[in-house]
Amino acid sequence: MRVRRVRSGLKGWGGVGAMAALCALALSFVLLLPWTTRSPGDGATGRAGQGVADGTPAADAACKDPEKRTPAPSTADGPTIAAIKARQGEKRKLIVGVDQNSYRWGYRDPNNTGAELEGFDIDLVHRIAQDILGDPDAVQFKAIPTNQRIPAVQEGRVDMVVRTMTISCARLDDVAFSAPYFKTGQQVLAPKSSPITGYNDTLARKKVCTATGSTANGKLVEDKDAGRIASSVVIAAPVPNQLDCLVRLQLGEVDAVVTDGALAASQAAQDPTVELKGAAFTTEYYGVAMKKDATDLVRRVNQILVQYRANGWQASYDKWLSATLGSDATTSRPPAPQYLTTG
Repeated sequence: MRVRRVRSGLKGWGGVGAMAALCALALSFVLLLPWTTRSPGDGATGRAGQGVADGTPAADAACKDPEKRTPAPSTADGPTIAAIKARQGEKRKLIVGVDQNSYRWGYRDPNNTGAELEGFDIDLVHRIAQDILGDPDAVQFKAIPTNQRIPAVQEGRVDMVVRTMTISCARLDDVAFSAPYFKTGQQVLAPKSSPITGYNDTLARKKVCTATGSTANGKLVEDKDAGRIASSVVIAAPVPNQLDCLVRLQLGEVDAVVTDGALAASQAAQDPTVELKGAAFTTEYYGVAMKKDATDLVRRVNQILVQYRANGWQASYDKWLSATLGSDATTSRPPAPQYLTTG
């Protein structure tokens, strides 16, 4: 039975991606062995507005509306931007942490010559580079695993992370975020033949996969501890990258995946044997993560997002996400931004 599932899950383009991911999964565990320290913000969830459908927001009891805790837009150059512009020659680039395995978000299409990074997040990176450095291609991309997004920013390995990263209160202790650029929510992904119907009692006695440092992992652990989901739900050891969960699902090692609905829809597009189960049960917003003291850079990105939402966001959505999330982008559009009055 497992062999049949793997074979059916490895057909077409998604099969190519999955086969590559199998190798990447093994390699990532080896490469990440030295990186054992987790940021205090990893795995945390943050309240971000009203719930989707009948669900409730992902919540930190001591926090409210983290997506509004960002400084007002500005075009002024400060010390952070000045340092980026001062880079010389080939090093005069914006260094950005991204994903290279999230289909239609940040990925390499093997069918394209050169297999350059592309996707919704990548479009935004090019727009930011255009504004700051005058060249949309003045970017050094660094592939960052889910569990290394915060450390990469804190340690200065990247100027920012644009990688389907949810704004949360706990993460605001470690990094600064831009205003939201996308709205999503947690959902369940499982085989079409599975009796699982969503984030409910049908997860009882099922093994569920999440990524280390993801809001999905934090939500799942929190809800199990609080008795909001069945005590018999088995939370599998988190994986470094979200795509690793799809591979484990294809191999029959887990019964379901919990992740952002926007990512889950893309994974379902890669593998026709799986599907989204039930409605989203949180509301979350993606933001660009930067160092806490890089206020000038955060302000500039917020200014870029004002322009991008008006001219660029919809075109990028239509190109990359309409096929998986639907032609109506209303539910994915970020809310009108609200900013801190100081800072």
